[in-house]
Amino acid sequence: MDETYQTYINRVARLTIPDTYQTQLQNIQKSPKFQGGKFVAFPGYSVLTPPYTEDSLNGEFYHDLETIQQQLSQQIESDMVAWVPPDSFHLTLADLIWDKSYKEAVQDNPNFDNQIKVCMKESFKNYQKADLEKKEAKWQLLGLLVFPRALVVGLVPCDELSYEKIVELRRSIYQNVDLMALGIEQQYYFTAHITLGYFKENISNLNQDHCASILTSFNDKWLEADPQVLTIRQVELRKFEDMTNFLPGNDNPRLEL
Repeated sequence: MDETYQTYINRVARLTIPDTYQTQLQNIQKSPKFQGGKFVAFPGYSVLTPPYTEDSLNGEFYHDLETIQQQLSQQIESDMVAWVPPDSFHLTLADLIWDKSYKEAVQDNPNFDNQIKVCMKESFKNYQKADLEKKEAKWQLLGLLVFPRALVVGLVPCDELSYEKIVELRRSIYQNVDLMALGIEQQYYFTAHITLGYFKENISNLNQDHCASILTSFNDKWLEADPQVLTIRQVELRKFEDMTNFLPGNDNPRLEL
């Protein structure tokens, strides 16, 4: 289901242009992941890179991202965006199950948590059978993106191998028939991103022209600077309780790219 290398780059690049910002900002919605001044319970599973505080390989990248988030928070009205704690910054490579679907799954199947781990170990073994070059994937920060419920930074692969490794990983996950039997299937095209914040209740008051100008200004600065690159060496199945708390565990299946 995922796109070709060039199609992916072209699509994500279009998401960073001012006209796209104007259109996207007209359609933003309040995120259900943040209510009443706090991040709410939103349990589930994803396959992701180690969060900022656990990722010694990308400390500089995430530090720069934290600075970007701080600068944005000074320019975008504080009652519009719930900013994600920087220590939970990460790149999700495959969404699996979340919120109501997850709650129903564990209610119907008390062994669900163990079964998803078994399935993911199998998927990671299947990925290794693809026999891709043993080399970390490198993804470059392209610019700010406006999602329907979140403000994020988008990434593009630095080379075709970096893209193929992630596509093959996703293929090994979503084509796992045992995982499908648990009710897990691919629902979206992959758009590599790291979430900076979620939109709050007061988004109807957002000055869309001003916000689009702010986002464009940030992107223009990045075009003039050295590329900021995230190196992906390890991925892991993680359970999360909400969008700030991705639980480590010795029995979490892991894969070295």
